[in-house]
Amino acid sequence: MAKEIGLNGIEMQYLRLSLGLTEAQVGSITGHSEDAVKSWESGESEAPGLAQKKLLDIDEVIEMQVLNTSDGIEAMFKKEPKRHLAFVVYPTQALYAQYNPEFLSSLPLAELYNTSAWRIKKECQLVLEVDITLVPLEVESYKAYREQHGLGESRESRAKWAAAQLK
Repeated sequence: MAKEIGLNGIEMQYLRLSLGLTEAQVGSITGHSEDAVKSWESGESEAPGLAQKKLLDIDEVIEMQVLNTSDGIEAMFKKEPKRHLAFVVYPTQALYAQYNPEFLSSLPLAELYNTSAWRIKKECQLVLEVDITLVPLEVESYKAYREQHGLGESRESRAKWAAAQLK
């Protein structure tokens, strides 16, 4: 028999808030209505185990990304003493989907990707003493930068553009 997760209403609410999601987004992700999510969070009804598991799984994916990225940054800075990085974040779901189709299965919403970036920023600041600036993608500026530097579309090009925004 599977172990029951058993998150109470306030735990469900704080999990949702820690993911940076609205009640409607949680409803969409879990296949329930926004009213059902409100009912879970108020304690009027218990969230189904599968809905709880889905949100906890997303939180786990984010935490693994934080760990893996922080480890990579730490290894990079053992060789290079640079202490400031820029990460691109996506102000809309459409931009996120356009530039990150490979993440749509693990982190299906821009908010989840941006939450991951925020947690990486905090982890690196506290543990590694590395400052990370979250830079919202500005498509026209990014395209002009790529043209100016003869770059194609890639994650590396977006990282270079973001770093250039810090200067």
